[in-house]
This record gives sequence, C-alpha cells and structure tokens, in this order.
Amino acid sequence: MDIDGISHHISRQYNEELEEVRNKVLQMGGLVEQQLANAVKALEEDDAELAEAVVMTDYKINAMEVDIDEECVQILARRHPAASDLRLIMTVIKTITDLERIGDEAERIGRMAMKLDKTEKLNSTLAAIGHMGNHVRVMVHDALDAFARTDAESALKVWREDKRVDKEYEGIMRQLMTFMMEDARSIPAILDLLWSVRSLERIGDRATNICEYVMYLVKGKDVRHTSIEHMELEILGKKE
Repeated sequence: MDIDGISHHISRQYNEELEEVRNKVLQMGGLVEQQLANAVKALEEDDAELAEAVVMTDYKINAMEVDIDEECVQILARRHPAASDLRLIMTVIKTITDLERIGDEAERIGRMAMKLDKTEKLNSTLAAIGHMGNHVRVMVHDALDAFARTDAESALKVWREDKRVDKEYEGIMRQLMTFMMEDARSIPAILDLLWSVRSLERIGDRATNICEYVMYLVKGKDVRHTSIEHMELEILGKKE
C-alpha cells in the first residue's frame, strides 16, 4: 500500500528515514527559493548588502546537499531499496544536485548585483529581469510542491512554463543588446545583466529537471529528451 507515493513498510524506522529525506529536500528547496528571491531583489533594487548576504550564505545550501546525499547513500547501503523506494532515493539525489546548482546561479546573480553600475536607462530592463526572476522562483517552488505531493500532473504544468521563461529571456537579451549598440559606455553594466539573465534562464531549466524527476518518481518512466506530446501521453494518458 502506498502513502504519498512512498511504500509503507513494516519497519517504522525505514519509513521515518524516507520521510526525513523528503523533508530535508523541501527544507533545502525553501532555502534555495529564499536565496533566489534575495538575489533578484538585490539586483533589481541595487542592494549591495543583500547581494553580499546571498553570496556569503551559499555554503548553507552546499552543506545541505552533502548531508542529504550522505543520508541517501546510507539508505542505499542499509536498506537496498527497490521499486518506488529506489525511485524516490534516485529522485532525491538528482533533485538536490539541481537545487545546489540553482543556489550557485543565485550566488552568481548576487555577485553581479554587488558590482552593478546601475543607470536610469536600465530601470525598465531591471523591472523585466525582476519579473523573470519571480517567474523562475515560482517554477522552483511549484516543482518542489509537485515533489512533496508526488503529483506528476502538477509537475507537467510547471514544465510547460519553461517556454514562457525562454520568451522572457529572449526579449530581455534583445533589449540589452540594443542598449550596448547604442551606448558603448554601458557595456560593463550590460554584461553583468546578461550573465544574470542567463543564470535565471538556467534556473528555469533546473526547475524543469526537477519536474522530470517527479514524473519519473510517480510513473516510473524517464521522460527526459521527449516531446511535450509524449510527456502528456505518459502523464495524462491521452493527448490534449
């Protein structure tokens, strides 16, 4: 019998170990979300102090990844999980890797914010970057929520959002390139923003990765490198 997508075991301790790992992933995800929100806010509002805090606390995310990974290794060694339990452990290991990389991207944005030479001309672009940053943060949050609820359909909905993020990314990149051509003096600041926007686009990709792991956890099928139609067929059981 399955409870929340995890097999219920006679061993109470085994159940607790699996639940603890899941909870730690969500705690790590919450910290990553906050780091991302702070990094984007620091960039948009030219807040060097907040940006420095983002950079200085990245080690917490790294430490959580190491801790969770070690717990997963211990479960694999002691419990020899199979079926849905093994899928859960593999999903956790992959998810924390992507969360750690999202943390790295947030740190990179923080570093860009620390040295950004903001000008009035960039205000509209910074607002667009803030909107894109919130969009990818929500994607990360919703992907983790799908993981918490083992909800493949919700994961698929989040996965679809990446196309919208890509369009935002392309629009901002065009605007920044235009600014560079119009004013060569703006190039250093524009380059910092280009790297920041690129980091946000990568975070969107990481969120979709987590969604794919959730689909694998629930359905037992690897949906990476497949078309949206195929993914919908696997998850929903029919073409839309």
